[in-house]
Amino acid sequence: MGAPAGAEAVITAEGVAMRFGARTVFRDVSFSVRRGEVFVILGGSGCGKSTLLKLLIGLHPPSAGRIAVLGAEWGDLGGAARRALLRRIGVMWQSGALLGSLTLAENVMLPIEAHTTLPEEARRLIALSKLGLVGLGDAADRLPAEISGGMMKRAGIARAMALDPEILFLDEPSAGLDPITSAGLDALILSLARQTGTTFVVVTHELQSILAIGDRCIMLDKEAQGLIAEGDPKALRESATHPVVRAFFRREAPAEAGAAGG
Repeated sequence: MGAPAGAEAVITAEGVAMRFGARTVFRDVSFSVRRGEVFVILGGSGCGKSTLLKLLIGLHPPSAGRIAVLGAEWGDLGGAARRALLRRIGVMWQSGALLGSLTLAENVMLPIEAHTTLPEEARRLIALSKLGLVGLGDAADRLPAEISGGMMKRAGIARAMALDPEILFLDEPSAGLDPITSAGLDALILSLARQTGTTFVVVTHELQSILAIGDRCIMLDKEAQGLIAEGDPKALRESATHPVVRAFFRREAPAEAGAAGG
């Protein structure tokens, strides 16, 4: 069970647009993310999922509209205020983005070292605790090259959780994983969300993961240049009327593609 309908919004996007030169990626995108839920940003390739994620974590300003994260807008923040907000969020990139020359424990310790003055012993204890949460307690001293792709994703999540963030952003966590490993990662994400109360924002196009973990979702579409659906993924699968949304959730090829293939 995710966040109740009345839970406070920890992210609010209003009329957000993103353009690169003359190319519009999306426009007039509005939504909110409630505290404690697993919120999924989905859509086909090129629709702007990862671009929207970068706006949410402050890497780029939107071309139009506003985004508030934990009550603050990135564009209004500088220096200490920006660093303070960064401490309240965590990010796991698609590849895990681990440093190959460091052990898993050392990778997890990096944000603790960057944002705190804790001694090394305390930093390592926290790192071991986070690795234990994701099932890697016995792999703390192994290098990224010595572990599997699924373990790298788990280690990336552990590092993103190092500072006990209020919001955790995951970019395509299941990408490149086999179905069994992917299902295990989905179970881990759901377990962490329920155990810790952390808000998860997950970017993915993997249908099984969306249905397994998502409390609510938004769907972006490249042709529409914006948002075409919002709600409970399971409800969208059953009752969506938009042809692109229905095709995505029911794994149906568009009619013209089917005709061409016949």
